[in-house]
Amino acid sequence: MTESTAPQSEHRTVLLRGGDVHSPADPFATAMVVERGHVAWVGSEGAADAFAGGVDEVIDLEGALVTPAFTDSHVHTTSTGLALTGLDLSGARTLAEALGLVRAFADGHAEGGVILGHGWDAARWPEQRPPSRRELDEAAGGRAVYLPRVDVHSAVVTTALLDLVPGVTQLSGYHPDAPLTGEAHHAVRSAAHGAVTPRQRAAAQRAALAHAASLGIGTVHECAGPEISDEEDFTGLLELASEQPGPRVFGYWAEPVEDAEGARRIRELGALGAAGDLFVDGSLGSHTALLHEPYADAPHTGSARLDAARIAAHVTACTEAGLQAGFHAIGDAAVSAVVAGVRTAAESLGLARIRAARHRVEHAEMLTPETVAGFAELGLTASVQPAFDAAWGGLDGMYARRLGAERAATLNPYAALLRAGVPLAFGSDSPVTPLDPWGTVRAAAHHRTPEHRVSVRAGFAAHTRGGWRAVGRDDGGVLVPGAPADYAVWRSGELLVQTPDDRVARWSTDPRSGTPGLPDLSPGAELPVCLRTVVFGQTVYARPNE
Repeated sequence: MTESTAPQSEHRTVLLRGGDVHSPADPFATAMVVERGHVAWVGSEGAADAFAGGVDEVIDLEGALVTPAFTDSHVHTTSTGLALTGLDLSGARTLAEALGLVRAFADGHAEGGVILGHGWDAARWPEQRPPSRRELDEAAGGRAVYLPRVDVHSAVVTTALLDLVPGVTQLSGYHPDAPLTGEAHHAVRSAAHGAVTPRQRAAAQRAALAHAASLGIGTVHECAGPEISDEEDFTGLLELASEQPGPRVFGYWAEPVEDAEGARRIRELGALGAAGDLFVDGSLGSHTALLHEPYADAPHTGSARLDAARIAAHVTACTEAGLQAGFHAIGDAAVSAVVAGVRTAAESLGLARIRAARHRVEHAEMLTPETVAGFAELGLTASVQPAFDAAWGGLDGMYARRLGAERAATLNPYAALLRAGVPLAFGSDSPVTPLDPWGTVRAAAHHRTPEHRVSVRAGFAAHTRGGWRAVGRDDGGVLVPGAPADYAVWRSGELLVQTPDDRVARWSTDPRSGTPGLPDLSPGAELPVCLRTVVFGQTVYARPNE
């Protein structure tokens, strides 16, 4: 396993007291001792007096909440940083607004190079269409511009960028005046990202990791691969994260593995596994997710990237090499192919070996009772993004337009996954949806389809301990003696026990149950504010003037 964490100065023994410590070791804990980068003790305020004289530092929490730091289990770090520092179209409410933002950005950044943007979603605009190439050329003043759709599975570009990609018009997915998909999209994305200098890339990575730390995120899973970034970007990120204080970075490289030599190359890159966005299909927004039945608003079933046989070969090779495998699968046909492929590998190698490897599936949105059972049987981790439902779910959302209301209502069934015993790991897929851990937990607890809701406690566990388990580690994401001291300090309101259905979970809300409370995540409630983030006992973020 490769884990990049900045080299640490000499560890100080620290006592935190006078707050609320979220720990299963003591549901009423108000104090915690950190020693040598690990949690040494958790307990009551009275017992803390015994430690006060033997520590290097005592921190008065002044009523603040201490929780495990969050893990975001699906991040594209460089793209996140470029979105933070580049052209952000996520706030555009109309096509005209989006074109105005392009025009203003081009006018304000006269230096050469490709303009990189992100976040447009024509499904939210009254025009219900993306910009034409002519409109984009005019707004950009002839500059090379790359603007991926919010799901990053299609993009609109200017003529100047197409001119940098010889032969692009002959590639699959090329459309003269519509978003590029498939091979054509990958080619222009490669050209656009190739124009980013190493200095710009490092600055973007630093910005993304600093932003994550400011939100109480102590670990990110970087989901990279040859169709998303490049090896230099990936190894550069792991190196940067190992040299500066900040969130831990666990890296995945999405490239098929056929044999031990291929697995060795994945490890030499510093990757934890050949997983992440190894595409079985595309996305619903771009009509490229692979479905059993045609889209409601398009006369086809999407795009297949890997079939069950290739999935089985990849899982078999990875398992034999002791390497984690994983896939991007969104549509029901794609998820079915993953289950079928992994089951074939299990028939060859034995179910116990497959389950022990903790292979994972990213997104896994269109699940059926049969594929949920398959995930449980095969020990597959569902690495999911609740903010997708918040953004595109509901009767009037993009999912309903693409699939019809009946199929859309089956998407992202988190409660069914938990009932079946499927491990969940929460993430953002940033920059597709923003880094926002408490908002992510709220989205799962208040899913637009009520039967898919989970308790705040379960969602919080999926966004903390679930992320550690997804990389094969059971020692993190929870504040108990011996665990890594990755934690965040929050200013929050009253702590509550919140469940999706009081009829079936009434006992857990009773103080006698000893269930630790969490901040109120009701819609409209103010989310907690991060005051400090600590990774392996070292502060990586401190809120100014606090």
